[in-house]
Amino acid sequence: MAPRNQPTARQVRLGVELRKLRDLAGMSAREAAGLLTSTSAQMSQIEAGLSGVSEERVRRLGALYACADEELIDALVAMATDRTRGWWEEYRGVLPPGFLDLSELEHHARYLRVVSTAHVPGLLQTEEYARALLGAGNPHAPTEATERRVALRMRRQELLTREAPPRVWVVMDETVLRWPVGGAAVMRAQIDHLIEVNRLPHVTLQIMPFANGPHPAMRAGAFHLFRFRAPELPDVVYLNGLVGAVYLDKSDDVVVYREALDRLGAQAAPARKTEALLGAIRKEL
Repeated sequence: MAPRNQPTARQVRLGVELRKLRDLAGMSAREAAGLLTSTSAQMSQIEAGLSGVSEERVRRLGALYACADEELIDALVAMATDRTRGWWEEYRGVLPPGFLDLSELEHHARYLRVVSTAHVPGLLQTEEYARALLGAGNPHAPTEATERRVALRMRRQELLTREAPPRVWVVMDETVLRWPVGGAAVMRAQIDHLIEVNRLPHVTLQIMPFANGPHPAMRAGAFHLFRFRAPELPDVVYLNGLVGAVYLDKSDDVVVYREALDRLGAQAAPARKTEALLGAIRKEL
């Protein structure tokens, strides 16, 4: 089977977890490949998410690596054998992989923690706000390309109203609500939407007022933290830059962002005050 050109976020995660198990076993890729009657090149492709791997091989690797965590192995098998075609695949080859990877991570997450310092997170944007924001970020993009990105963003938001939605917790800097994206009318509609979403029982929205002073996200910037349905899988931090996305899954890295989230939640205005804060800002527009 030819290697994949663009592995999905889920396929990359599977490869990363298999590599972690091999490293914990103190085994080289060459040694693992030999025991699996495979090649070093194929093992490298599996660990990079470029090549598929069967349930049998996942379980054999787990045994070779002396992994006693049966629930973890079951979770990895589920990742390897899930052939469900996500809705985001409709956009593959049309939009950059990073947009689709974020959609896939959101779909499989049971808990999302989001920090935003410059704009409303995509999951909470109105169509008009998203269009204005994307247009400002790339004013020379063809209208069709911008509309595809807006459509993807609106499709992502369906997870907020699906059956068994993920728990979503968002901290936004007050700056986010002060940037006049699209003009006053667009911002008023956007704030109305935030108030509505904030009333969902599985969504928590906090505002970081200017008056509360400097905070950890001023240095860290915007980021997402994902916790997955299979609790055996570690959390992942998603960072989006100008030249692509970065995924952090090493425990030492993730714990830094988790601690920053905890500090942000403690420093931001309590969630019970969010609607009043949003309403006050709306009146100023």
